Amino acid sequence: MDEMIKDLERFKDLTSAFTLSDVAIVLFLSFVLSVLFASVYRYTHRGTSYSQSYAQTLVLMAMVTALIMLIIGSNVARAFSLVGAMSVIRFRNAVKETRDVGFMFLSMAIGMACGTRFYMLAVFSAVVLSAVLVLMAKLDLFARRVLERLLRIRFPSGVNLEAALEPVFREHLADRRLIALEMVHGGALQEAVFTVVLKPKVEPEVFLKALQAVNDNNKAVLVVGQQEVDL
Repeated sequence: MDEMIKDLERFKDLTSAFTLSDVAIVLFLSFVLSVLFASVYRYTHRGTSYSQSYAQTLVLMAMVTALIMLIIGSNVARAFSLVGAMSVIRFRNAVKETRDVGFMFLSMAIGMACGTRFYMLAVFSAVVLSAVLVLMAKLDLFARRVLERLLRIRFPSGVNLEAALEPVFREHLADRRLIALEMVHGGALQEAVFTVVLKPKVEPEVFLKALQAVNDNNKAVLVVGQQEVDL
């Protein structure tokens, strides 16, 4: 019985650095703040690469980081142990957008602030950064009008591409550049990829119809928003 009491006292000493209420506050605050900027991520995201699991990962990352910082505290030995444990993990998923990296660091920073119990810093930073992100999305800061489009077109094998496309290009395009050429369908067709700039009054549909008139109605694709598409 005495040994059991001593073990319980020893366990109490080990957890004296923080209480269950501290854990609850840290986890709850990191959850609320991470849900805030995960919602900002969903609201400001553009393009086709939005991932619900990534938004949920932002919330989980903030809470886990907060818990880790709470566990480490000011103990250097625990910090080095954490580094050793994390070095075993291998991350192989590629981040599709550079903007997503910023949200990952934001999630970690909010988690660290909550875990070290800088609550006002965490709240203030999350609110200000979320407002900045929404403002940039609303004002469309640093936007640039992209005139270049990608053209993928197929021709029967043996056809001279330049000769066949030159009249159509001259009529509809202000600029073009060949960036790739390959044989498909066992060499029966050749596929070319161009970057093209349409003339001001030329509609994409008219341009595609003109292309199909010279390529025997084979595939012709004009990617209008290639900067927002994961090719």
